Amino acid sequence: MENEKELVRNVGRIEPRSLSLGLLVGFFLALFTYVSISDRYTTPLLTIESRVASAYGVPSSPLLKHKMNSPQLDAGPRNATEENPGSDLFKKNDAIKVQPSSSYVIHDASSGRLDASSTQKLGNETIREDWHEKDGENRVPDKNSSTSGDSTQKEDIINPKQPGERNADVRPQRKPICDFSSRRSDICKMEGDVRIHGKSSSVVFVTSNQMRNLEPNESWRLKTYARKFDKTAMKEIREVSVKMSSSIDAPRCTLNHSIPAVVFAVGGYTGNMYHGFSDALIPLFITSRQFNGDVQLLITNTHLWWVHKYRHILKSLSRYETIDFDNDDQVRCYPHAIVGLESHEDMAIDPSRAPNGYSMVDFTKFLRSAYSLDRDSPIKMGEHPEKKPRLVIIDRYRTRRLVNIQEIVKMAEDLGYEVLRAEARSGTEVAEFAHLINSCDVMMGVHGAGLTNLVFLPMNAVLIQVVPWGRLESVAKYDFGDPARNMKLHYLEYSISEEESTLIDLYPRDHPVFKDPMSLHRQGWRAMGKVYLVEQNVKLDLRRFRPVLLKALELLH
Repeated sequence: MENEKELVRNVGRIEPRSLSLGLLVGFFLALFTYVSISDRYTTPLLTIESRVASAYGVPSSPLLKHKMNSPQLDAGPRNATEENPGSDLFKKNDAIKVQPSSSYVIHDASSGRLDASSTQKLGNETIREDWHEKDGENRVPDKNSSTSGDSTQKEDIINPKQPGERNADVRPQRKPICDFSSRRSDICKMEGDVRIHGKSSSVVFVTSNQMRNLEPNESWRLKTYARKFDKTAMKEIREVSVKMSSSIDAPRCTLNHSIPAVVFAVGGYTGNMYHGFSDALIPLFITSRQFNGDVQLLITNTHLWWVHKYRHILKSLSRYETIDFDNDDQVRCYPHAIVGLESHEDMAIDPSRAPNGYSMVDFTKFLRSAYSLDRDSPIKMGEHPEKKPRLVIIDRYRTRRLVNIQEIVKMAEDLGYEVLRAEARSGTEVAEFAHLINSCDVMMGVHGAGLTNLVFLPMNAVLIQVVPWGRLESVAKYDFGDPARNMKLHYLEYSISEEESTLIDLYPRDHPVFKDPMSLHRQGWRAMGKVYLVEQNVKLDLRRFRPVLLKALELLH
């Protein structure tokens, strides 16, 4: 009892300040012990770092930097119930998770083919990265993709912004909605609340209070035909207005859609098959194929005959009704819209710029599926010596005709070909012609739009392009030579001599038409085309042309 009283007296002598200090030290010792014991259960520091860094728009590691540079970051939340309001840093299907082993697992919201992805290993985990967004292409969640891992931790990463973490005066960098930098086409991409009224050529992107980095009332005007460098082609194309607006000023929706929309034009030169593909169908494939059919197409400057002619392609790109944009009086609301088409070059796709790394090989595979074409490869002569390879000659009926086609057919048959003559007129059913071309192993013809049918040839088939007189080799190579190689076709080019041109019957041999063809080129396309593309027909020298047909046979072995 006496000892207890002494203890009380000793404690009473301790100064309050010393007592407080002791209690504080004890508290931190207990906290340190707790953290040490539970360390393996806590969230790694990198996760916290990434949250803080993302809140201020600063990537904290190369992998995070790759994600931060994603075009999805500028799109804003698709749905307020799916993501934290005001946070557009990560999509719901685009989560980064850090495992206890410190390995990174990246699940990209990709929509592409597996062969467009590069796969690496780090530790026991897999890193899967799709590079098709490197040049600013939109990416779309794959229906089959999923995000694994603990949902609580995923939610913590998806919603990195906490109240008070972002300074109201700091605005993150954003990718512009509209891009006018391409030589070939203008394009606007919006994700969020997009309202389209076709009849007034109006597209409104509704901004919210959380979208502080977007300026209200910004607007753009563009023509959605993918040949903007050509003033003649663009002259009649209808202009589309794209503008930002608050929800108060935006038109009220009359139809709500849960799929993306693509707005584009098919006027210009699309009545010509070459331009139908170069200016519309290939750019449309680049832009809309990534959605795997879950997209609606809205066409301005449309023609019913064009939509009907290429209906197999349009229906394969979209499972939904095609909308006549110019006459549509509905206010259609979409969660995602692209106004204009991505276009690289004539009859070309640049895989480094296309979504999912698409190429012209992918485009021709798509066409074979759209038209239910049977053949993916031509005949193998070594494996089937009893079979004759099929040669189809594209028979022009107005300009640049093969005037001695009967003799050409006979020579080809003597060499072992089964020969078909095919004439593609404006009213020709594309599906029927596609099946005919696909059944052949070699296609030949004089330079012209009819050679566009090379898209239906099986891979590794042979294209023979006959180049008329007039220094047209560079044009021929650009229009069909390079595309043929990009489609994995064998390409043979035959340039005719003066004697094989019917121009010798129209002009003296000392005329600039023969002596200085480039002088006509310098006068412009119209002057050059009048002579070399309109007035000229072709009479092949059979002896000179024969080795070309033999070379084609050799390529089929």
